[in-house]
Amino acid sequence: MSKKAIQTEPEVNPESAVPVYQPVVAEQKESVWEALRNWRMLVNLFFGLSSGLPLLMIGSTLQAWMTDEKVNLGVVGLFSLVGMPYTFKFVWAPIMDRFVPPFLGRRRGWIFVTQMCLAGSVAVLSFLSPAANPWGVAMLAVLIAFFSASQDIVIDAYKREVLQDQELGLGSALYANGYRLGMLITGGLALVLADRMPWHFVYLSMAATFIVMSAITILAPEPPGNVIPPRTLREAVIHPFIEYFRRNAAVEVLLFIVLFKIGDLMAANLTTRFYLELGFTKTEVGAIIKTSILAATLVGLFIGGALILRLGLRKSLWAFGIFQAMSNLGFAILAHVGRSLPALMCVILTENMASAMGTSAFLAFIASMTNRKFTATQYALLSSLIGVSRVILSAPTGYLAASLGWANYFVFCTLAAIPGLLLLLRFRQWHEQPEDVRSA
Repeated sequence: MSKKAIQTEPEVNPESAVPVYQPVVAEQKESVWEALRNWRMLVNLFFGLSSGLPLLMIGSTLQAWMTDEKVNLGVVGLFSLVGMPYTFKFVWAPIMDRFVPPFLGRRRGWIFVTQMCLAGSVAVLSFLSPAANPWGVAMLAVLIAFFSASQDIVIDAYKREVLQDQELGLGSALYANGYRLGMLITGGLALVLADRMPWHFVYLSMAATFIVMSAITILAPEPPGNVIPPRTLREAVIHPFIEYFRRNAAVEVLLFIVLFKIGDLMAANLTTRFYLELGFTKTEVGAIIKTSILAATLVGLFIGGALILRLGLRKSLWAFGIFQAMSNLGFAILAHVGRSLPALMCVILTENMASAMGTSAFLAFIASMTNRKFTATQYALLSSLIGVSRVILSAPTGYLAASLGWANYFVFCTLAAIPGLLLLLRFRQWHEQPEDVRSA
């Protein structure tokens, strides 16, 4: 199967020599079935799996191992800091844009390297004892987080470059589903295995999964086009910023990234407290969440990706953004209904499906706004803005809920989505070239 597309190479401003972002405009639309039969699309499912494997391996699963070995609770708590490399991955992303490994190309080469590093570091970790050498385990966990974050950087760039623009939604959904499957393997299956074999063999088995993933990397298709990487490290660090801020409405796009999911994130920030105050037991909440969230999220991601393929990104952002906002009203209704298990399950299913659909369109949008020459750096930078909504803007939610009451608080979360949706009125302008570039 071959689909033609208008593939425009980055234009160059003679004054700055910084290539300017141009979207790829597809001539035809693929059906969902055609897209799913495309190896270029399916490989994102496996790469999502590879990205999702390390997170719980150095998180809750490692905590379970330390608990079995009676490691001090204070030390266990400190291990949450080993995930810091995920927060700062944009710092070394330019290196992965600038340098090209001598094998498998610019993106697949780096993916292969990080997977081999993950296999080796997890294998070494399997031979250590958290009780006898907790700080050695901590240093290895930080190293695994670094290799994992590095893998994420390059896989995000690969996903953007191997897919056409209209395929980004479904490709991002497949990646996200693979990511959750990876978390299930290292967060669920690993615990089951730990009841039947020593932790040493459990972690060796998880190390072996990266060998399998590296075989997928070798077989993965090479991204189309012949994009020339930055010539110097300085160019790789500075030019992504210069190129981005020369675009039309660059600040508007940043504001949209911060605001699009703000209502959803504000609501999710306090849901557990909300459920418990309504009178649900921790067992009830845990059981419903365990059976509902994963299924709703997987289904929502897939449906969202499929609809983006049919509707296009702009219409999908509108539709999913409204659905995502309105789903928060379910919490307000639940606040009036009170303790009702059927109502709780309905609210959780609806909210998580809406959130997943919004996420599939949101990630596709972020990917579509990157320049292929600087994909790794720009994607890492733009996606890091999500943390502004999740951490900073969501910080005062507890005070808001206490002041407004639960029902009014969730109505407020619904209304908080409006500014982000209104910014979508400028969507077409975000994808236009600046006047100075068109005349260059």
